[in-house]
Amino acid sequence: MNVRRETEEREGRELAPFAARAAGSRGRAWPEPECDIRTAFQRDRDRIIHSKAFRRLKDKTQVFLVPFGDHYRTRLTHSLEVAQIARTVAKALRLNEDLTEAIALGHDLGHTPFGHSGEQALDGVVPGGFRHAEQSLRVVDLLERGSRERPGLNLTWEVRDGIGTHGSEGKPATAEGRLAQLCDRVAYINHDIDDAIRGGILRQDALPHGPMKLLGTGYSRRIHTMVFDIIARSRDGEIAMGEAVAAAGQELREFLFQQVYVRSAAKEEEGRAKGVVVALYELYCREPALLLHGDAVTSVDDPPWRGACDHVAGMTDRYAIATYTCHFLPLPWRHADDLRLPRR
Repeated sequence: MNVRRETEEREGRELAPFAARAAGSRGRAWPEPECDIRTAFQRDRDRIIHSKAFRRLKDKTQVFLVPFGDHYRTRLTHSLEVAQIARTVAKALRLNEDLTEAIALGHDLGHTPFGHSGEQALDGVVPGGFRHAEQSLRVVDLLERGSRERPGLNLTWEVRDGIGTHGSEGKPATAEGRLAQLCDRVAYINHDIDDAIRGGILRQDALPHGPMKLLGTGYSRRIHTMVFDIIARSRDGEIAMGEAVAAAGQELREFLFQQVYVRSAAKEEEGRAKGVVVALYELYCREPALLLHGDAVTSVDDPPWRGACDHVAGMTDRYAIATYTCHFLPLPWRHADDLRLPRR
């Protein structure tokens, strides 16, 4: 009995003509023996879930920097919500659910601490700039250790394509990648509104009237409306929203930028967070020997900024704060020792 082969045969019969099929994958950088149970895309999903970078997402900011409450989204819960929404649509459109899920779970693996504030900070100091989609691809290709023989997770071409192009400027090659990209927006628009209301940054009655009337006033209703519209409007592998629903979503996104992402109490510590990221990056550029500690992956051929960028981008919010405290603030020796961080 070969469960994988049975699954691949079922995909061949049941998936839409434009869906990606695991048996037709463009493969991996390093060929591997096939699994008897899981398809190539299922293995990629599992590798992402079991990676250290995925686990660290639980302590990386979505919107609120190091929030005190237990119910605010983090990068981890955001990725899970994107995967859930995208998989629901993939099933309805007869796309490959496993490929969709793998891309959705892996799309933010390279995100910085402190959310987009950290990304902007690194973008301003790293040669050539910093984009978390590109860093996510670097994480799965090099920084994670899938085996002793080679670096990276050795993911399939289709999953790597979806992860590396999920930003607004990229266009994934597969329908599954394009779906994960669109569902990323559906997820963050709605859950960021939910978190902002919970945090007292927004009031329900202050939300734009037009989008609320079209999409619904409740969190679940808005997601349902947007998901149903994607299912109804997508044809022949082209993943799309209708014009009216897309415009409503864009209006909500712009509203969030004005009221939450840029000017709100949630962003009061943004300047300090950026300062932490820049200070740590510059420290590791000056003293690359510090990167020999922990799990940092560096090469003798890399310039110092490359290892510094990788290490800082991989930090959680709390670890970045603790590391900054250890290196730049006066502390009792025993406390620094308990943190198990290298002293300068």
